[in-house]
Amino acid sequence: MSAATALHVSPWRSCLQVYLRDLKSYFRTPSGYLIWAVSLLLDGLLFNSVAIGEGRRLSTDVLQIYLFNAAFVVEAAAVVLSMRLLAEERATGAQLLLFTSPLGEAQIVLGRFFAAFSLLALITLSSLYLPALIFVHGKVSFGHIAAGYLGMLLVASSILSVGMFVSALSPRPFVAVLATAALVGSMELCYFVGRITDGSAASFVAGLAPVWQHYQSFRRGLLDLGDLAFFLTLTYLGLLASMRVLAGARRR
Repeated sequence: MSAATALHVSPWRSCLQVYLRDLKSYFRTPSGYLIWAVSLLLDGLLFNSVAIGEGRRLSTDVLQIYLFNAAFVVEAAAVVLSMRLLAEERATGAQLLLFTSPLGEAQIVLGRFFAAFSLLALITLSSLYLPALIFVHGKVSFGHIAAGYLGMLLVASSILSVGMFVSALSPRPFVAVLATAALVGSMELCYFVGRITDGSAASFVAGLAPVWQHYQSFRRGLLDLGDLAFFLTLTYLGLLASMRVLAGARRR
């Protein structure tokens, strides 16, 4: 292998090492299992008590209600997972190792992001048995379920990227969770602010809400390119901002 090829492969190999190390760490501590268990518990409760209700709804309505509520569970899980993405080093005193690491900011940020996203994807996909229960007494489209879960994965990626940015700025993991929750909650509240806002600013303000505004098409079984672009753009901006913050901290 030539030197040029080795330099080209090395950053991706380093990113993979960070990814595997962080992903394994979620299964070595109770935190990953706890988030997984609580998420599935909430999904089950919301499916039975809210989506099914008294059992008089159409199958499509049950699925839409479940997908909408499950998206908020994914959002909350992403907020909790974000606390250990970059703020954990400051809390444990290991920030010196992070700042002096030969790895670039992109390898650190992307490796940790995809590790957390992989765990959240596993948690989300493990709840597929719930919409499958609809087939016992009803019928829904597989495409509808696929669109809804694709939307949940997009919610997960965008909120994780926002949480990573906040985590890069926060001195402690607990502070990162509170700050991320406040920021994400404010974004969701923008939907209701937009509904009472007059003029052209109404759509812009409401458009800042990830689940209330941009997940609606997915929970209806539709793939809207505008909503897809919103989640991908938010993910990109969050990761880019995290890299910039980490680079600035390492230079100081």
